[in-house]
Amino acid sequence: MSPSHNPKQNHLLAALPADEFERLSPHLELVTMRLGDVIYRPGERLQYCYFPTTAIVSLHYVTESGSSTEISAVGNDGVVGISLFMGGDTTPSSATVPIAGHGYRLESRVLKQEFNRAGSMRHLLLRYTQALMTQVSQTGACNRHHSIEQQLCTWLLVTLDRIGSQELTIAPELVITQELIASILGVRREGITEAAGNLQRAGLISYRRGHISVLDRCGLETEACECYAVVRKEVGRLRSGTYGRSLSHS
Repeated sequence: MSPSHNPKQNHLLAALPADEFERLSPHLELVTMRLGDVIYRPGERLQYCYFPTTAIVSLHYVTESGSSTEISAVGNDGVVGISLFMGGDTTPSSATVPIAGHGYRLESRVLKQEFNRAGSMRHLLLRYTQALMTQVSQTGACNRHHSIEQQLCTWLLVTLDRIGSQELTIAPELVITQELIASILGVRREGITEAAGNLQRAGLISYRRGHISVLDRCGLETEACECYAVVRKEVGRLRSGTYGRSLSHS
């Protein structure tokens, strides 16, 4: 295993007790997640679950006309493939990679075996699912009630959090096009162009074709809607050990 890649860069795997992690470790396969990779398609039988470490996976719904919108996203805070332990092997949504990086995949058979042991893994996965449900419901409210500029601010902040930018001195540059962001947020590309231009003129971001850098995170948080704080609090509850302390009393 490369020293630059470690399964414990994923916070769910890092929260597992040592014995459970050691049992899973031989089955975790490092995978490269390239920009635009399709992890799974609607109705497709899931063979693996994925624990992103430096990549982000977007779960989105695509209409018959080809329009799409993101319903949730998964980074180093979670797992892709909750259908496998929630009673089904397929999902109506698609999963694609908008932010390239790495992650670890685990065969569905191994995940189900570990989940059925009713140990810490089950508790973590169920609590993570609760956090994901919060994100999905918040996304629905955000898309309906908040401006494109607010949505873009929130998306940028959540994306940076999921690739661990808070541990870095300088925020990383995001390699992503305005067209892809528009597809994720389910809005017109022109709306993203205008919103990004406003944020750049305000000195909050730097944007050049296909690349975005956050220059003023505090300013971005001020401009974001309350959805960012809600999602961050729920994810933070998972990362801070609240879930872990709950396990000890389960």
